[in-house]
Amino acid sequence: MLARELISDVVTALRTSDTGTKALTWMELFRIKHLPIVNHREFLGLISDADIYDLNNPDEPVGNHQLSLQKPFVNEDQHIYEVIELLSRLELTLVPVLNHEKQYLGVITQEDLTRKFAHLSAMQQPGGIIELEMNERDYSLTEISQIVESNNARILSLYVASSEDNTKLRVTLKINQTDLTSVIETFNRYNYMVVASHMNDEDLDEFYQERFDVFLKYLNT
Repeated sequence: MLARELISDVVTALRTSDTGTKALTWMELFRIKHLPIVNHREFLGLISDADIYDLNNPDEPVGNHQLSLQKPFVNEDQHIYEVIELLSRLELTLVPVLNHEKQYLGVITQEDLTRKFAHLSAMQQPGGIIELEMNERDYSLTEISQIVESNNARILSLYVASSEDNTKLRVTLKINQTDLTSVIETFNRYNYMVVASHMNDEDLDEFYQERFDVFLKYLNT
Protein backbone atom coordinates (compact mmCIF):
# COMPACT_ATOMS: atom_id res chain seq x y z
CA MET A 1 0.00 0.00 0.00
CA LEU A 2 1.50 3.32 -1.14
CA ALA A 3 1.32 6.81 0.34
CA ARG A 4 -0.88 8.23 -2.42
CA GLU A 5 -3.53 5.61 -1.57
CA LEU A 6 -3.66 6.78 2.06
CA ILE A 7 -4.21 10.53 1.57
CA SER A 8 -6.98 11.97 3.73
CA ASP A 9 -9.98 13.51 1.97
CA VAL A 10 -10.87 15.46 5.13
CA VAL A 11 -7.86 17.39 6.48
CA THR A 12 -7.31 20.79 4.82
CA ALA A 13 -3.97 22.56 4.50
CA LEU A 14 -3.40 26.05 5.90
CA ARG A 15 -2.31 29.04 3.84
CA THR A 16 0.02 31.73 5.13
CA SER A 17 -2.98 34.07 5.20
CA ASP A 18 -4.82 31.84 7.72
CA THR A 19 -4.63 32.73 11.39
CA GLY A 20 -3.27 30.67 14.26
CA THR A 21 -6.73 30.69 15.81
CA LYS A 22 -8.18 29.15 12.65
CA ALA A 23 -5.43 26.50 12.72
CA LEU A 24 -6.26 25.56 16.33
CA THR A 25 -9.94 25.28 15.41
CA TRP A 26 -9.12 22.90 12.56
CA MET A 27 -6.76 20.87 14.76
CA GLU A 28 -9.51 20.40 17.31
CA LEU A 29 -12.00 19.50 14.58
CA PHE A 30 -9.70 16.93 12.94
CA ARG A 31 -8.24 15.73 16.29
CA ILE A 32 -4.64 16.37 15.25
CA LYS A 33 -1.75 18.45 16.57
CA HIS A 34 -0.13 19.45 13.26
CA LEU A 35 -1.22 21.08 10.01
CA PRO A 36 0.68 21.69 6.77
CA ILE A 37 1.12 25.23 5.47
CA VAL A 38 0.80 25.25 1.67
CA ASN A 39 0.79 28.04 -0.92
CA HIS A 40 -0.04 27.09 -4.51
CA ARG A 41 0.87 23.42 -3.90
CA GLU A 42 4.24 24.43 -2.40
CA PHE A 43 4.70 22.72 0.97
CA LEU A 44 6.19 25.27 3.39
CA GLY A 45 6.25 23.07 6.49
CA LEU A 46 4.23 21.76 9.42
CA ILE A 47 2.93 24.00 12.18
CA SER A 48 2.04 22.42 15.53
CA ASP A 49 -0.38 23.50 18.23
CA ALA A 50 2.66 24.28 20.41
CA ASP A 51 3.99 26.64 17.70
CA ILE A 52 0.70 28.52 17.68
CA TYR A 53 0.50 28.80 21.47
CA ASP A 54 3.95 30.43 21.34
CA LEU A 55 2.73 33.18 19.00
CA ASN A 56 2.22 36.62 20.52
CA ASN A 57 -0.96 37.16 18.52
CA PRO A 58 -2.61 33.98 17.21
CA ASP A 59 -5.32 36.07 15.50
CA GLU A 60 -2.78 37.35 12.98
CA PRO A 61 -2.01 35.38 9.79
CA VAL A 62 0.64 32.73 10.41
CA GLY A 63 2.63 34.21 7.53
CA ASN A 64 3.21 37.35 9.61
CA HIS A 65 5.34 35.41 12.07
CA GLN A 66 8.86 34.07 11.86
CA LEU A 67 8.25 30.34 12.13
CA SER A 68 10.82 27.58 12.34
CA LEU A 69 8.79 24.88 10.62
CA GLN A 70 9.49 21.15 10.36
CA LYS A 71 9.42 19.97 6.75
CA PRO A 72 8.93 16.19 6.95
CA PHE A 73 7.20 14.49 4.05
CA VAL A 74 6.95 11.25 2.11
CA ASN A 75 6.85 10.79 -1.64
CA GLU A 76 3.62 9.53 -3.14
CA ASP A 77 5.06 6.10 -4.00
CA GLN A 78 6.56 5.29 -0.59
CA HIS A 79 5.23 2.24 1.27
CA ILE A 80 2.89 2.46 4.27
CA TYR A 81 5.65 1.12 6.56
CA GLU A 82 7.89 4.05 5.62
CA VAL A 83 5.03 6.44 6.38
CA ILE A 84 4.49 4.84 9.80
CA GLU A 85 8.22 4.98 10.54
CA LEU A 86 8.39 8.74 9.84
CA LEU A 87 5.23 9.48 11.83
CA SER A 88 6.53 7.46 14.77
CA ARG A 89 10.12 8.77 14.73
CA LEU A 90 9.07 12.44 14.66
CA GLU A 91 5.99 11.93 16.88
CA LEU A 92 3.66 13.46 14.30
CA THR A 93 -0.11 13.23 14.04
CA LEU A 94 0.03 13.45 10.24
CA VAL A 95 2.52 13.16 7.38
CA PRO A 96 2.45 15.37 4.23
CA VAL A 97 2.64 13.64 0.84
CA LEU A 98 4.46 15.22 -2.12
CA ASN A 99 4.88 14.12 -5.72
CA HIS A 100 8.29 13.89 -7.41
CA GLU A 101 8.04 17.52 -8.46
CA LYS A 102 7.79 18.35 -4.73
CA GLN A 103 4.19 19.49 -5.16
CA TYR A 104 1.85 19.01 -2.20
CA LEU A 105 -0.78 16.28 -2.65
CA GLY A 106 -2.29 15.98 0.82
CA VAL A 107 -1.67 14.41 4.23
CA ILE A 108 -1.92 11.01 5.85
CA THR A 109 -3.21 11.09 9.43
CA GLN A 110 -2.41 8.68 12.24
CA GLU A 111 -6.09 7.67 12.23
CA ASP A 112 -5.82 6.79 8.53
CA LEU A 113 -2.73 4.69 9.21
CA THR A 114 -4.38 2.83 12.10
CA ARG A 115 -7.34 1.93 9.90
CA LYS A 116 -5.18 0.83 6.95
CA PHE A 117 -2.83 -1.11 9.23
CA ALA A 118 -5.85 -2.96 10.55
CA HIS A 119 -6.82 -3.81 6.96
CA LEU A 120 -3.31 -5.07 6.15
CA SER A 121 -3.33 -7.31 9.22
CA ALA A 122 -6.75 -8.83 8.45
CA MET A 123 -8.03 -7.21 11.63
CA GLN A 124 -11.35 -6.20 10.09
CA GLN A 125 -12.22 -9.72 9.01
CA PRO A 126 -14.34 -11.81 11.39
CA GLY A 127 -12.38 -14.15 13.62
CA GLY A 128 -10.41 -14.48 16.81
CA ILE A 129 -6.85 -14.22 18.08
CA ILE A 130 -4.63 -16.87 19.65
CA GLU A 131 -1.22 -16.06 21.14
CA LEU A 132 1.35 -18.82 21.55
CA GLU A 133 4.70 -18.80 23.30
CA MET A 134 7.46 -21.25 22.47
CA ASN A 135 11.20 -21.77 22.33
CA GLU A 136 12.70 -20.40 19.15
CA ARG A 137 13.91 -23.85 18.07
CA ASP A 138 10.37 -25.26 18.38
CA TYR A 139 8.77 -22.83 15.95
CA SER A 140 7.24 -24.59 12.94
CA LEU A 141 4.85 -22.68 10.72
CA THR A 142 3.91 -25.92 8.96
CA GLU A 143 2.83 -27.62 12.19
CA ILE A 144 0.98 -24.54 13.46
CA SER A 145 -0.93 -24.28 10.18
CA GLN A 146 -1.77 -27.99 10.25
CA ILE A 147 -3.18 -27.71 13.78
CA VAL A 148 -5.40 -24.78 12.80
CA GLU A 149 -6.56 -26.38 9.56
CA SER A 150 -7.31 -29.70 11.28
CA ASN A 151 -10.12 -27.82 13.05
CA ASN A 152 -11.63 -26.59 9.76
CA ALA A 153 -10.16 -23.12 10.30
CA ARG A 154 -7.51 -21.10 8.54
CA ILE A 155 -4.93 -18.48 9.47
CA LEU A 156 -5.75 -14.98 8.18
CA SER A 157 -2.54 -13.36 9.44
CA LEU A 158 0.43 -14.26 11.61
CA TYR A 159 2.82 -12.09 13.62
CA VAL A 160 6.04 -13.34 15.26
CA ALA A 161 7.96 -11.40 17.93
CA SER A 162 11.11 -12.37 19.82
CA SER A 163 11.56 -12.03 23.58
CA GLU A 164 14.17 -9.63 24.92
CA ASP A 165 16.68 -12.45 25.43
CA ASN A 166 15.90 -13.96 21.97
CA THR A 167 15.23 -17.39 23.44
CA LYS A 168 11.44 -17.44 23.05
CA LEU A 169 8.94 -16.42 20.41
CA ARG A 170 5.45 -14.97 20.80
CA VAL A 171 3.33 -16.07 17.84
CA THR A 172 0.06 -14.24 17.27
CA LEU A 173 -2.50 -15.85 14.97
CA LYS A 174 -5.63 -14.27 13.49
CA ILE A 175 -7.99 -17.14 12.73
CA ASN A 176 -11.23 -17.01 10.74
CA GLN A 177 -13.35 -18.41 13.60
CA THR A 178 -14.68 -16.66 16.68
CA ASP A 179 -15.11 -19.89 18.67
CA LEU A 180 -11.51 -20.95 19.21
CA THR A 181 -12.17 -23.66 21.78
CA SER A 182 -11.32 -26.65 19.58
CA VAL A 183 -8.23 -24.97 18.13
CA ILE A 184 -6.93 -24.10 21.60
CA GLU A 185 -7.58 -27.65 22.82
CA THR A 186 -5.57 -29.03 19.89
CA PHE A 187 -2.66 -26.67 20.58
CA ASN A 188 -2.70 -27.82 24.21
CA ARG A 189 -2.72 -31.43 23.10
CA TYR A 190 0.42 -30.77 21.04
CA ASN A 191 2.03 -29.15 24.11
CA TYR A 192 1.92 -25.59 22.79
CA MET A 193 1.65 -22.88 25.43
CA VAL A 194 -1.44 -20.78 24.72
CA VAL A 195 -0.80 -17.55 26.63
CA ALA A 196 -3.89 -15.62 25.51
CA SER A 197 -6.95 -15.72 23.29
CA HIS A 198 -9.35 -13.00 22.18
CA MET A 199 -12.79 -13.77 20.82
CA ASN A 200 -15.18 -10.86 21.54
CA ASP A 201 -15.22 -7.49 19.79
CA GLU A 202 -14.24 -5.41 22.84
CA ASP A 203 -11.16 -7.56 23.54
CA LEU A 204 -10.17 -7.49 19.87
CA ASP A 205 -10.41 -3.69 19.60
CA GLU A 206 -8.18 -3.30 22.64
CA PHE A 207 -5.75 -5.91 21.29
CA TYR A 208 -5.48 -4.23 17.87
CA GLN A 209 -4.80 -0.79 19.33
CA GLU A 210 -2.18 -2.27 21.66
CA ARG A 211 -0.45 -4.04 18.78
CA PHE A 212 -0.45 -0.91 16.63
CA ASP A 213 1.08 1.09 19.51
CA VAL A 214 3.74 -1.59 19.99
CA PHE A 215 4.49 -1.49 16.26
CA LEU A 216 4.95 2.28 16.38
CA LYS A 217 7.31 1.96 19.35
CA TYR A 218 9.27 -0.77 17.55
CA LEU A 219 9.75 1.47 14.51
CA ASN A 220 10.90 4.28 16.78
CA THR A 221 13.71 2.25 18.39
